[in-house]
Amino acid sequence: MKKKRFRFQWGAFLLLVFYGGLFFLLFTRMITLQATGEAEGQALAAKAAAKYNKESAITANRGKIFDRNGQVIAEDTLSYRLIAVVSDKATTDEKRPRHVVDPEKTAEILSEYIKMDKEDIYKRLTKLRSDGTLPYQVEFGVAGRGINHEVMSKIKEEKLPGILFVSDLKRYYPNGVFASHLIGFALKEDNKDGTVTTKGKMGLELTYDKELTGVNGKVKYQTDAFSYLLPNSEKMVTPAKDGDNIFLTIDKTIQSFVEDAMTQVEKEYNPESMIVVVAEPKTGKILAMSQRPTFNPDTRESANMKWLNAVIEETIEPGSTMKTFTLASAIDTGKWVPYDKFRSGQYTVHDRTIRDHNQVGWGRITYLEGFQRSSNTAMAHLLKSIGDDVFVDYLGKFGFGKKTGIDLPNEATGTILSKYPIQRVTTTYGQGSTVTPIQLIQAMTAIANDGKMMQPYVIDKIVDSSTGEIIQQHEPEEKGQPVSADTAKQVREILASTLTSEFGTAKDFILDEYQVAGKTGTAQIPKANGTYSWGANQFLYSFLGMAPYDDPQLIMYVSVEKPKLKGELGSVPVSKIFKPVMQNSLKHLNISPADVQHVNHTAIQDYTGQHAEAIQVELENDGLNPVIVGAGGEILEQYPKGGQKLVKGSFVFLKTAGDIALPNFTNWSLRNLLVFKSMSGLEIEVVGEGFAVSQSVSAGTVISDSAPIVVKLKTPAESFVQDVEAPSEGEIEQVDDE
Repeated sequence: MKKKRFRFQWGAFLLLVFYGGLFFLLFTRMITLQATGEAEGQALAAKAAAKYNKESAITANRGKIFDRNGQVIAEDTLSYRLIAVVSDKATTDEKRPRHVVDPEKTAEILSEYIKMDKEDIYKRLTKLRSDGTLPYQVEFGVAGRGINHEVMSKIKEEKLPGILFVSDLKRYYPNGVFASHLIGFALKEDNKDGTVTTKGKMGLELTYDKELTGVNGKVKYQTDAFSYLLPNSEKMVTPAKDGDNIFLTIDKTIQSFVEDAMTQVEKEYNPESMIVVVAEPKTGKILAMSQRPTFNPDTRESANMKWLNAVIEETIEPGSTMKTFTLASAIDTGKWVPYDKFRSGQYTVHDRTIRDHNQVGWGRITYLEGFQRSSNTAMAHLLKSIGDDVFVDYLGKFGFGKKTGIDLPNEATGTILSKYPIQRVTTTYGQGSTVTPIQLIQAMTAIANDGKMMQPYVIDKIVDSSTGEIIQQHEPEEKGQPVSADTAKQVREILASTLTSEFGTAKDFILDEYQVAGKTGTAQIPKANGTYSWGANQFLYSFLGMAPYDDPQLIMYVSVEKPKLKGELGSVPVSKIFKPVMQNSLKHLNISPADVQHVNHTAIQDYTGQHAEAIQVELENDGLNPVIVGAGGEILEQYPKGGQKLVKGSFVFLKTAGDIALPNFTNWSLRNLLVFKSMSGLEIEVVGEGFAVSQSVSAGTVISDSAPIVVKLKTPAESFVQDVEAPSEGEIEQVDDE
């Protein structure tokens, strides 16, 4: 049997070597990949994570802004973002298109609902990319964001193919026009990475943007190759951190009173501008702040408006409201002698002459009457008594010429002109030198708060929205004591007389239920060429007042620039803001004269036409002090008017016909003396300050001639010193007996 000869199979061998080599290379590659985790210098784990690990953002809410009672002023709310799918790749069924089929029709309809022209919308819908193809979808910028549910529903009803909505957050201001220049506004802003962030653009929204802005969270999860969530895959959630909440000192109710009153006056008088500030004098808290023209922060639409907070950032020549602080300087330095007389009308400083507002004055009058009449020359004479340097120093103590330090940006300082004598004179009555409304408010806190000047502020506290922890708490801060408590009280008394005196310029500001103290202002407005505007419709009319005058709970500044008057005084439109706001605000705060003085009160009626003696008994039984001005009989006039509530012990003056018997003035206040003088028409000269201690004509005397009656007043402090240093005759006799 023949053996088969072995034949070497080269083909099989080569195949073995080839496939064996491939297997070896593959095996080596596998080992290498397992050992290093990299391929071609790239981490495989990272590439896998990039492909299968997904991340989505959790949007943080912007912090809310509240009033002092927790009422919302600004917050994020649900809105919608408009998207248009323009690529035909989105459509799989031609009968049910899922992209914009007719760009022209779509643009025409959308232009009716969003703030974008039809042409601009059409350009967005048809704009090609650099490669000549349409993008998958487009958006419409600011015009396509912040769409409310009502508009979204109307667009959906149009059944436009390719038009979609994505839920979004929008900054919402529920009160509309409401301290708009203070609160400001925030808008959504596109970032370079394609995300959108809400940014403060003005006011508190801008100033406290960092505090209000939250930190977005995120969710990480795993998907398969088709982007479906893998079962049992781990989710890693980083929660969003909402922005901090800001609580203001603003009182929503009082702010609403302000906005309503300003809107009414704006409609009636069409002034160029208006400013109102309401503050709490004992703390410096700003309870309301507004201006006109203004805007709605949701729409940001307004005409002829300045995009700045005029209360803080704009200076004015304050006019006669400045006389309040000239008066305070005179009283505090002991230079105020209210019943000394001066020649009114004009006052000359070197080659310059200043005049009273009526150009001719009122002859020789007392300084008290001069202040009540708002005499410029009275202030010039007072400056001579005070001393120029001392006066300028007092203005510095009141905070003029420097920032108040309020917690708002871009505060102006104003300029107190004092280089030349004429500048110092005109500053006494508020012309030439400039101040800000917030400086007037701060200075007035010293008068209202017994000499203690409080720094104004609007931020009460900043609170962590997640934990409720108070991050910042603003406390009242005293800025100094420019005048004594006794000076402040005397200033309030004299300011109150500008409403009650027959010469007073502030009669339009009398309230039915509260006693007001304040000073009117009529300022010339400088023009660009350095001259001043002139004419009834060309002035800045203002009022700086407080109530109740003996223990002020609120102070308020109102200015109305160039109102279109209808034959009335410029103080009328100002009073139409001050009176309803002050009256309603005091009631809202549950403040009444009884609360302030801690005594009971009673209501009085209109007694005109009734018999004085009968009403006298009735009022005495009610705990009031009736004073009959005349011989008795039919009541012709009364003060206060009927319908008011008075503190028990208050005076009620009843005017009748006939000769006047002089009452006992002992312990009468200056205000009551002035009311009696006005109603009786008698020549009464008052000497000193405080309360009546003596009179030159005995009580009960029937006055039949025009001889002056001198009534001497002393402050409680003066009376106390006299009692200690000079004992009465009875005490001397008692000592002698011993």
